[in-house]
Amino acid sequence: MNLEELRLNCAIKQKKGLHFILASIIIWCAVLIIHLTSLPIMTKNLLTFCFTAPLMPLAFCISKIIKVDFQDKENPLNNLGVLFSVNQILYLLIAMWVYPTIPEKMLMVIAMIFGAHLLPYGWLYKSKSYMVVAILVPILALIVGISFKPYILASMMVLIEIIFSVCLILENKRMSQI
Repeated sequence: MNLEELRLNCAIKQKKGLHFILASIIIWCAVLIIHLTSLPIMTKNLLTFCFTAPLMPLAFCISKIIKVDFQDKENPLNNLGVLFSVNQILYLLIAMWVYPTIPEKMLMVIAMIFGAHLLPYGWLYKSKSYMVVAILVPILALIVGISFKPYILASMMVLIEIIFSVCLILENKRMSQI
């Protein structure tokens, strides 16, 4: 298989990573609930970090429901997708610095990191949705994060993730008709 065939195969078998985006809706909903509480901001931030941890198990469960081969080892580009995700962990060090330094802006930084890390998936999955969301989320997170309370930002992220999921579902449908 050539590179383009490998990318198409990866996009089809992984359903363009839809299982991870659906899992992130659940996580952003949990983050929204946390930030709607009257807990101190440091506690909210700690819980936000904790609630991002189950992304992988949630995505795994969702992959079973939507019939995605979670560990497709046939396509070497799937390892590249894992590398794109692991890369995000390095950027979370920035959020860890923000946590005690500017705690009221930590969620904004996490949203920006989340959005920006999606950019290479636009190439991998041949997806305009990933490209748009990867650029739009960090910009909107910055604007909303500076101007509004964190629960507004979390609400925006839930809405964006839902719209993003619908776009991916439509992209997957179009791809399966080819």
